[in-house]
Amino acid sequence: MNEAIFEGFIKSNAQNNLNVYGIHVYSKTLGSAAHHFRAQERVHLFSGSKAFTSMAVGIAAGEGRLGLSDKIIDYFPQYRDIAAPGAEQITVKDLLQMRVGHDKSLFTTLEESHEHKLDWAELFFHTPMAHEAGTAYLYDNGSSYMLSRVVEAVSGQNLREYLMPRFFAPLDIFNPQWHTCPGGHSLGAFGLFLNTEEFSRLGILLLNNGRWQDKQIVPEKYLRLAINDTVTTAGFDDIENKQGYGYQLWRCTVKDAYRADGKYGQYSIVLPDRQAVVTVTAHNEVLANDILRAVWSEILPSL
Repeated sequence: MNEAIFEGFIKSNAQNNLNVYGIHVYSKTLGSAAHHFRAQERVHLFSGSKAFTSMAVGIAAGEGRLGLSDKIIDYFPQYRDIAAPGAEQITVKDLLQMRVGHDKSLFTTLEESHEHKLDWAELFFHTPMAHEAGTAYLYDNGSSYMLSRVVEAVSGQNLREYLMPRFFAPLDIFNPQWHTCPGGHSLGAFGLFLNTEEFSRLGILLLNNGRWQDKQIVPEKYLRLAINDTVTTAGFDDIENKQGYGYQLWRCTVKDAYRADGKYGQYSIVLPDRQAVVTVTAHNEVLANDILRAVWSEILPSL
């Protein structure tokens, strides 16, 4: 791939103060290329971590460890007595689509009370239900955290340990850091650190229907659901956040495109129509989705 593909994007980054760290482009027909605006170091993917949590759920489902319609309380019988009325109806799929029924997101960086509470799962189940499970969307870090706990419950390993031989090692991602809650459980919703090129491997695997080289890593059947079984989002103003939400993956305004999406502009964007993946790491505190628009205008025409 000719690195001239980045010329317009580099100008846009400078002119619009996008604060991009690095961009990696992969094309099945053109090959791959990358441009770095700073050292190629691992960065916090923030909510980009959620897509990896979804991959773990898909792998666990493929191993017969769980089903998407499973009631998650069945994996945590110790919380039955304290669970809010209605919480016993929350399913794995509700967690994936962020339709658990809460009226506020748990475990956000704006909160402080949860930092000192050892048992975050207890807090999740004890949170009052504002809606019937499976009926109302709310972007909720608690949903992704509980997916991590579900994987741990069915496997006996925390999320990172579970993914090491099944996902990270096959993709040659060495010893990734994934932060834990005070109880020692992988955060799931955020806390994973990778560099731009390592992050791109997620998108490339998704483009290839869950395969990496000659090995099926994530079941293709699960990925079809993860991408296409979407719900309508609420609470966002930007059009890029109004295209639908799958299993911890966002749909895009570009036809058939979808992405892993993290705070401040961590994106791995899958473009099936172009048979390509564009991955970006950044720190844009103003309007990170302007990075997406720069990709649409400056990179897509060359793919």
